[in-house]
Amino acid sequence: MKKILLACVLLSSLLFSYSMDYDKESECLVRKIKVHKGPQWVSKIELLDGKKLFFSSPKSMFEFYHQPGRWFDIGVKSEDDFKEILVMDYNSLQPINAKGAFYVYGSSVTSPAGDDLVPFKSYEDAQAFAKKYNGKRVFAFSDVKESLIRLLNNKL
Repeated sequence: MKKILLACVLLSSLLFSYSMDYDKESECLVRKIKVHKGPQWVSKIELLDGKKLFFSSPKSMFEFYHQPGRWFDIGVKSEDDFKEILVMDYNSLQPINAKGAFYVYGSSVTSPAGDDLVPFKSYEDAQAFAKKYNGKRVFAFSDVKESLIRLLNNKL
């Protein structure tokens, strides 16, 4: 019985785990830099048609998320075209669902894209990081507005 339970737990963790699956040629759609150079920052949006868009940081992913029309050649009209959005949990370096993540704004830690939002699986981890690295605020996915991304990009 214990073996069956253990097998079920392992199988379910495999079924519900996420994968970043980028390679050395994968490039950030927004910043045109190789994403493998900053693996702890990689973000991904997978489209319904199976196409995978990689980003060098959560900030770059949000930049695309809020204005997909700037990259008209991708063919994304709205969020309805997205299958899944992933970011790397900064502590575990494991891919997590971006919509369930918490993001630290204003910390002293920067990504390959400069000032950025540091993603965490839990609110408690995000708060602990913010305290340690001078983070100003913790945001849920839905609270990360286009104006915040413009501020991070110095484009107000």
